[in-house]
Amino acid sequence: MKLPPTTALRPLFVKLLAILSLSLSSASLAQADKDKDRLEALNRDIFYVNERLDHYALRPVAVAYTNLMPDPLEKGIGNFFSNLNEITNVVNDLLQGKFKQAGHDGSRFLINSTIGVAGLFDVAQRAGISKSEGEDFGQTLAVWGVGEGPYLMLPLYGPSTLRDAPSKIIDSFTNPLAYSDDVRFRNSARALDLLTTRVDLLEIDEIISGDKYLFIRDVYLQRSRYLVNDGAIEDDFGDFEDY
Repeated sequence: MKLPPTTALRPLFVKLLAILSLSLSSASLAQADKDKDRLEALNRDIFYVNERLDHYALRPVAVAYTNLMPDPLEKGIGNFFSNLNEITNVVNDLLQGKFKQAGHDGSRFLINSTIGVAGLFDVAQRAGISKSEGEDFGQTLAVWGVGEGPYLMLPLYGPSTLRDAPSKIIDSFTNPLAYSDDVRFRNSARALDLLTTRVDLLEIDEIISGDKYLFIRDVYLQRSRYLVNDGAIEDDFGDFEDY
């Protein structure tokens, strides 16, 4: 039997080598994330409880909310809470030494809080000042050299890490709603903020396939690392940032 010439085999060899490299890379990333999830058994138990609460309570309310609420009003409420988050962005921009980004995010907050009627309208976006990826204290700690630690599934709050979980408490101090003396108003605002976040995720529910726990874990970890590195690594899950 006559063997094909070496030049004919070369493209096939290159393709096989590329496939092998991608397979090894994917396996390495999967193993790395598995090593980060040393508390998987406990995390899965908490995830199951969160899923039950979401299935029987939060998701039905979110579906009813989006069906009954007029679209302009629903968008305006979402803009309002998004605008409040700009304060957290600015504080963490400054802590990370991102002064240009702090000016950008601060400009968005000032414009939308005034011309945008307390943030109900995203006037800054129309003026060409687009919304940034966002900064939180977890990212600030990462910039300061703190490792992410093991993956954690928090009750009610969802996916996090040992570094990011306590950071949520720090970031809560930059939310103006936390300083309201009206407890009923404060709790109602927090509930509405949670509801608007769940509404944003309704379209994603149909996309998730396979092991939902692993899907959400991998989305969260990759998205978190993407934000910490300011986009220096590829992010395949940009649409799932709320996870």
